[in-house]
Amino acid sequence: MSDVSGQQPEVELVQLLTPTGERVEHPDYRYEGDDDTIRGLYRDMVLSRRVDAEATALQRQGELGIWASSLGQEAAQVGSGRAMRTQDYVFPTYREHAVAWCKGVDPLRLLAMFRGVDHGAWDTEEHHFAPYAIIIGTQTLHATGYAMGIERDGLVGTGDHDRDTAVVGYFGDGATSQGDVNEAFIFASSYNAPIVFFCQNNQWAISEPIERQSRIPLYRRASGFGFPGVRVDGNDVLAVHAVTSAALERARSGNGPTLIEAYTYRMGAHTTSDDPTKYRLSDELESWRHKDPIERVHAYLTAAGTDEAFFAGVETEADELARNLRAACLALPEPTLTETFDWVYAQQTPYLVEQQARHVEYAGSFEDEPAEGGRR
Repeated sequence: MSDVSGQQPEVELVQLLTPTGERVEHPDYRYEGDDDTIRGLYRDMVLSRRVDAEATALQRQGELGIWASSLGQEAAQVGSGRAMRTQDYVFPTYREHAVAWCKGVDPLRLLAMFRGVDHGAWDTEEHHFAPYAIIIGTQTLHATGYAMGIERDGLVGTGDHDRDTAVVGYFGDGATSQGDVNEAFIFASSYNAPIVFFCQNNQWAISEPIERQSRIPLYRRASGFGFPGVRVDGNDVLAVHAVTSAALERARSGNGPTLIEAYTYRMGAHTTSDDPTKYRLSDELESWRHKDPIERVHAYLTAAGTDEAFFAGVETEADELARNLRAACLALPEPTLTETFDWVYAQQTPYLVEQQARHVEYAGSFEDEPAEGGRR
């Protein structure tokens, strides 16, 4: 419940790495990886942040139509993304760039979509990563339906590490106000679907603060639908990994859904068409800078003896990634209307083949015909 001022009380959340980089214990969750795997998580976060920064710069220069930044949410995405097995399936929103990275999606494919040259042309079956969902909350129903299908296909609770499968449906705090999300909760609970609902609570649904959307912490909503919920420090990659691993194992074992609320913060704008200075204070932003998910891992690794050569190497790799990504983005070919017929079905229907042929014939009729006045 809120207090008399309408503010939400402080809620305990799962944390395994403090903002100053100190490892702490939790009675219910442990991070099982060693420092080598933590260095891998650090690399994932740095590289995905660099992809995000390069995409933002490209949009500002007119090379992308729009971009939804994930700045500040790297731990929530990398921690959950690296907790998955290859067969686990993701249904993202439009901001899960680091999750896409963890699932092996080429960042160029993300930029191509926001550049408007394709609709998201990665192989969803190869990467087990569905297309980005632009309409708020719709992907949670898709995720739940897919999870119900997995259960009916006998891919849950077999005890086979390489067979048992779970689904992760990502959404933001604003999406919890959508009917689709609540309907997904109902179906997932009723059918005991093997799904993890992963809410990145970044505090702002565009310009609306979380306090205006919910009187209780979001993770507590799960209890009303009959499955567990947990709040985790979304800027702590170790805690996110531990909590997501447990929820995924619960789903794969046939014990049903879990709601994870990753308590994080959107450091940038909602999208590049948004101006966050109009609705939030600079003091709030500055307070969250001290909880930066990358800096806390850097602090831990430094204290644990990781040398500067490692960090320098990651930065060099990030620079090279950015240069190559920019060049590849600018070199993307512009699609033609003729090509769009090829994108409707995996195998064209006779009707579409006929339509395409007629279009080619029609378009070709203009190529050599001089315009009025002798100009083409």
